[in-house]
Amino acid sequence: MTSYLRWCVLQKKVYLHNEKDNVAVALEDLEPGDTVVVNRNGVKKEISVKEKIPFGHKIALETIKKDGEVYKYGALIGVATKDIEEGSHVHIHNIKSLKYN
Repeated sequence: MTSYLRWCVLQKKVYLHNEKDNVAVALEDLEPGDTVVVNRNGVKKEISVKEKIPFGHKIALETIKKDGEVYKYGALIGVATKDIEEGSHVHIHNIKSLKYN
């Protein structure tokens, strides 16, 4: 029982819109060292948060290389302008939106 309670306290919540996505949305503020858990394509994965990510912002679920595609809602939303490490904040400082091209 103790390990279950500890797991509940340490795990932070994110929302994955579509299993094709390589980013998820933070449902609360995330801090470095926090752990998030996602289930993509039937595979449960724990991800360590690398930097502060505000509520509503995106977290990388895998490493995204420079010029790599960023998917949210199952759709291509942008391209990485630099390498983005798994667990990092994904926002306008490291992606170029396709919406405004």
